[in-house]
Amino acid sequence: MIVEDRKVLSKPESEILGSGIMKSVTKISLAEFLSQPNIEASPAWELINDQPSQKPMPTLFHSRLQRNLVNYINQHTNQFEAVQELRCLVPPYSPVPDIAIINCDRLADEDGPFNGSPDWLIEIRSPDQNTLDLQKKILHCLSNETQLAWLIDISRQQVWVWWGDELPLVCSGLDILPTLGELPELTVNAVMGMTQR
Repeated sequence: MIVEDRKVLSKPESEILGSGIMKSVTKISLAEFLSQPNIEASPAWELINDQPSQKPMPTLFHSRLQRNLVNYINQHTNQFEAVQELRCLVPPYSPVPDIAIINCDRLADEDGPFNGSPDWLIEIRSPDQNTLDLQKKILHCLSNETQLAWLIDISRQQVWVWWGDELPLVCSGLDILPTLGELPELTVNAVMGMTQR
């Protein structure tokens, strides 16, 4: 049974609405979450702090930036692979970063979620998205072997950067962003330029 708003619901009632969309419940385990039939619906569902939540639908600039940044990273390094919306299993969380950059040696030969934290995590903040929720996801991954994380805020033209155990840096304009692998230097302005076609 799952408790929602202090009302006890049977599992079938709590899992699916008539349209096939999972209800957001108060608490759910990682195993229960992964057994849900609709967690890969678009946009994907994540499990953060035992709370399932659906990612916001990306905007035009968000989608362009995500696509262009993945292509840029994959064109400039063979050591890492950048993947959009890859489900990661980082117990007790199941984050789906906007972009997960993973050392190719860590990628499995079979299809499915990635077991572990990405080496480098990139989140692009949507206009209605809570920054603290994104930071919780980032900090959990950093405490589980993620080396580098970016939180891109298109509206503020800033990138928050977490590098190892350091406090986050807020970068803008011509600031050069840290990366993994042998990528050419990337400034915040260059990243923001990727919101255009």
